[in-house]
Amino acid sequence: MSVVVPALDEAENMPELFDELSATIETHGLDAEVILVDDGSTDGTRVAAERAAEAAGIERVLLLRHTQNRGKTEALLTAAESASGEILVLFDADLQHSTDEIPRFVAKLDEGFDIVAGRKVGSYDKRFVSGIYNRLARAIFRVPARDLNSMKAFRVAVLDRITLRHDWHRFLVVLAYAEGFRIGEIDIDLYPRRHGEPKYSGSGRIVIGMLDLVSVWFQLVFRRKPMLFFGVTGLGLLAAGGLTGIAALVARFGFGVGFRPLLTLVLLLVVSGMLLFVLGFLAEMIAGLRDEVERLKKDRAFGGRPAAGDRRD
Repeated sequence: MSVVVPALDEAENMPELFDELSATIETHGLDAEVILVDDGSTDGTRVAAERAAEAAGIERVLLLRHTQNRGKTEALLTAAESASGEILVLFDADLQHSTDEIPRFVAKLDEGFDIVAGRKVGSYDKRFVSGIYNRLARAIFRVPARDLNSMKAFRVAVLDRITLRHDWHRFLVVLAYAEGFRIGEIDIDLYPRRHGEPKYSGSGRIVIGMLDLVSVWFQLVFRRKPMLFFGVTGLGLLAAGGLTGIAALVARFGFGVGFRPLLTLVLLLVVSGMLLFVLGFLAEMIAGLRDEVERLKKDRAFGGRPAAGDRRD
C-alpha cells in the first residue's frame, strides 16, 4: 500500500503528519510506504517533510517535488508513477482527516471494491456548496457515492484505465464508475485545519468545478458515440435550413416578398449542419481508433484477461 500525500505550503503540518502516519502504520501493522509530493511549495515543505520523516522513524518514505505548482491531480499521478503498492490511499497533508482512517479504507477495499470514497460527516465551512455539487454530480453520473471530493483509496488498476486531466482528481470516482469499477463508501470525520490556510477555496473554484463537471459529462456521454452530438446537431441545423428555405420560397413566390437575409441564413444553417455532420464522421473514426488503442493496452497489461472492474454477464 502507498499513502499518497500531495502538499502545497504545508511545512507547519509536517511534524504532526509524519508522527501520526508512523503511529498508524505501527499500531495497525500496515505494510505501507508514504509518498509525499511537494507541489511547488515556497515555504520549505520538502525540507520540513524530510526532517519530520526522519524524526518519526518511518522506514519507507519517498519525497518527490514539482518545481512549480501543478495541481493535486498532477501530484497524484506523479506519486502513482513511483508507487510500489497495489493500493493507493489519497491523504491530504492538512490533517483534516485522521490517519487512523487509512486501515478502514483498506479494509473496505478488501470487501471487493476497487475504489472507496470517504463521505465527510459533521459541519464544515463549504458543506452547503459541496452538498449542491455532489447532488448535481450524482444526478448526472448516477454514481453510488455521496461525496466526490474527499479522502479516497483505490487500486492502481483504476489509474491504468482512466485519464485524469488537470483538477480531475475530484472526478476520480465518476471516471472509475464509468469504466465499470466497483465503488464503496464510508463515513469519515472532518477536523479543523491545524496550521496554515486552505489551498482550494474561493468562488472561482466553484465556477471551475462546474465547468469541469460539464466537460466530464460531455466526454462520458459522447466520447464513445460522438455522432450523437455532432450528427444530431448537424441534422437539426440542416432541417432548420430547409424549413427556412421553404419559408423564403413561399414569401418570394407566394407573396412577392423577397428577403435576402433569409437566403444568407439558409446558407449559414445548411453549411454549418454539413460541417457538423462531417465532424461527426471524423470523430467516430477517432473514437474507433481510441477504442482499439485501449483494447491493445488492456490486452498488454492483463494478458487478455478481464481487468479489475470489468462487468461480465
